[in-house]
Amino acid sequence: MSEEERPVDASGGPRRGRAAVHAASGHRLGEAHPRQEGPTDLRLVPPALATWATAASTLDASPRWVGGVVGVCLVAAVIVLVVVPRCAGRVRAGVAGGGRSGAVRQRWSLAAVLLCVAAAAGSAGLHGADVRSGPVPELAREFVTVTAEVEVTSDPRLTRPRVSGDHLMPSSVLVKGEVRKLTKPDGTEVVTRAPVLVLVDAGGKAGRVAAEGDARAAGQASFSDGGPRSSPWLGLLPSTRVRVVGRLVPGLGGGDSVAGVLRVRGQRVPEVVGGASGVQRFAGRLRGGLREATDGLPSDARALLPGLVVGDTSRIEPDLEEAFKETDLAHTLAVSGSNLTIILALLVGPPGLARLAERRGLAPRLGLSLRATAWGGGALTLAFVVVCRPDPSVLRAAACGAVALLALATGRRRSLLPALATAVLLLVLYDPWLSRSYGFLLSVLATGALLTLAPGWSAALRRRGVPSRLAEALAAAGAAQALCAPVVAVLSARVSLVAVPCNLLAEFAVAPATVLGFAALATAPMLMPVAKALAWCASWPAGWLASVARTGAALPGAGVDWPGSWTGALLLGLVTVAAVVVGRRLLRHPWWCAVCGVLLLLVVVRPTPLTRVISGWPPPGWRFAMCDVGQGDATVLAAGEGTGVVVDAGPDPALVDRCLRALGITRVPLVVLTHFHADHVAGLPGVLRGRTVGAIETTALEQPVEQAEFVRREAAARHVPLVRAVLGEERRTGPLSWRVLWPQTGQAPEPDGPNDASVTLLVRTAGLRLLLLGDLEPPAQQALLRSPEGESLKGVDVLKVAHHGSAYQDPELIRRAAPRLALMSVGADNTYGHPAPGTVAALRAAGAVVLRTDRDGALAVTGSAGNLEVARD
Repeated sequence: MSEEERPVDASGGPRRGRAAVHAASGHRLGEAHPRQEGPTDLRLVPPALATWATAASTLDASPRWVGGVVGVCLVAAVIVLVVVPRCAGRVRAGVAGGGRSGAVRQRWSLAAVLLCVAAAAGSAGLHGADVRSGPVPELAREFVTVTAEVEVTSDPRLTRPRVSGDHLMPSSVLVKGEVRKLTKPDGTEVVTRAPVLVLVDAGGKAGRVAAEGDARAAGQASFSDGGPRSSPWLGLLPSTRVRVVGRLVPGLGGGDSVAGVLRVRGQRVPEVVGGASGVQRFAGRLRGGLREATDGLPSDARALLPGLVVGDTSRIEPDLEEAFKETDLAHTLAVSGSNLTIILALLVGPPGLARLAERRGLAPRLGLSLRATAWGGGALTLAFVVVCRPDPSVLRAAACGAVALLALATGRRRSLLPALATAVLLLVLYDPWLSRSYGFLLSVLATGALLTLAPGWSAALRRRGVPSRLAEALAAAGAAQALCAPVVAVLSARVSLVAVPCNLLAEFAVAPATVLGFAALATAPMLMPVAKALAWCASWPAGWLASVARTGAALPGAGVDWPGSWTGALLLGLVTVAAVVVGRRLLRHPWWCAVCGVLLLLVVVRPTPLTRVISGWPPPGWRFAMCDVGQGDATVLAAGEGTGVVVDAGPDPALVDRCLRALGITRVPLVVLTHFHADHVAGLPGVLRGRTVGAIETTALEQPVEQAEFVRREAAARHVPLVRAVLGEERRTGPLSWRVLWPQTGQAPEPDGPNDASVTLLVRTAGLRLLLLGDLEPPAQQALLRSPEGESLKGVDVLKVAHHGSAYQDPELIRRAAPRLALMSVGADNTYGHPAPGTVAALRAAGAVVLRTDRDGALAVTGSAGNLEVARD
């Protein structure tokens, strides 16, 4: 340490507190580089926060308002720096130098905040004007078709298909770019520069093959994005220029960072008018080489490694992505500061030793000076941004690293908190839209937690006997969770209870997977066999990460629902503060800590008997359950302890999985998919997740074709047999028995579309008779009544009403069935008018008690024929 950096006391000698610092270090020779060298430099924090707040609030402001803010702040800064000192000089001519120095520092701090506010307002005003004025937003408001030359600014990605009613909205390729030239409908060409989002229709019957090499049927859309398709749009690199013809529409809403959305239909191959830059082509080869090196790995490792190393998540299946979100491990799938830290540590060694003679890493072994080390670190940082793409977390990490490297090169004392504040200040001024980015916010919060809360918490744990390494890991995971959880709750409306232990278990695998992955990335262009060997080694820690995420997400109490609003975030913040305060007191009482740990374990594991005692769900002896999965169907027939026959899977894998976990279902002898509409089959991955499944039974009419293909793929991927339901088929498992009543062939009319091909079951259990109609409509209902099976419909106990209680019901079927209890699976506030008032009235007129999931939640039938009851979750 240089002399000018050594802390001194008032007498000019070294601080006496340094001895205490060395004594508390636990080392015989004291602390070589103690962190407690002086108070943390917070001078840049207020300007950074002011810049962030100003940018977020003025992006939508009018030019007049922005000009007013800039003018007022500049005038105020002049007053603070020029007028106030002159007036104060006349009044305080005899004031001592120390007081005058403190006043000067305060004035300069206030002036810095005012100048940063003025700069942020000006930058935000200019960036906001880019998306509100000019030819692109004007034409977007007219919804016209234009020809545009667009420069790609990010990697194209494939959207996840979403369920809309009974069908699946097709996948689309999303490409962020900037319009450089625009041809209006009247033929006028305009040179401009405006950010847009290009939305390319990836559905339809375009030939495609998954990049993994699996044979996929041409022209069939996929439910799960099993990997990048062979669409040429997905191969575009940033800086490529393409000419597109599409309809220009406004952005998604107020505050959007794009001037418009270009919807491109029918243009299967992009028309490239300018190739990517050499740097981007090289980065693309590196990323492609990593994907090739991971091709032969197990599915989870093959998907995760590109995400861990360069943020390429195109191969990650929805169920694995959901597991990472449930356990708050999704940050490992996005390139962040930890990745850059790992890479720089290889060069400069541990951050705490980067400036000392005993520094480690490759740099001292190569004989590099501090300045040469800083230049090498800068080159690594630049390459990191290019290869991993300038996402918000990457930019934040690179800016912090650059500031720290600059301090290293100039020999000045380095502090990471001022580096973080500097990074925020510079990045928000450069791109004010980052001030509204949740990813940027989470990245800054996580880093700030590690720099502010984690050291103190770690020291407190060490004082109470926790080993040093474990204390640091616990403090880092807990601090990051404490600050980030409220924001995550806003995004997901859920709070993870397993985030801290899952992050602790994952921490041991992230570094080796990242280092080996980067090694495979670097060697792939030259030595692919070596890259494949390195990728194989990296697959072990990557597989461990996937196992941690899947195991944690499969726990019944992995998370709790939470209000997804900023009010909910504030409430969670208050709860977190209260938990920290109580936790500090509990640390003094190990027995109470043990009791709290056991209680938390019980909440997460949720043993079925304990859950029933506390919540009453699932009710003892339940026979039939209707899950609340929104606008869709998912029902379960109890077939023994932990065993159930699932009839339909709903539209959302997460919702049906959550329902089955609450019911304690771990074994599914049979999944019956009544027909192939998306609101009945899209949730199939959630049923198959972590459960033993015997077989999947479907109707014979495979329409829609792409959704039938999805079911076949899911069954084949998990080696589950796929069979067809046969008229008159009878099965039995445990206390259950059932008979297939429909669809019929021969003398019966052909089904009128997928709804009328629904598998219809008559189930018997504990003396109860249940009729499950799928989505049968009146033509098929009438044909069923006329068939030999029609007589068996008389006097059922429970009716699963067809097609979510739509108006299309045959009155005669309702009269003949005369159910005692009628259940309908309906989405809240759906746009289809389900259930129809006439259907509800007809059921009640027939003597049925009518219940619906949108109002009553999940439903479970208990009792027997003489004592029929229903419980609500």
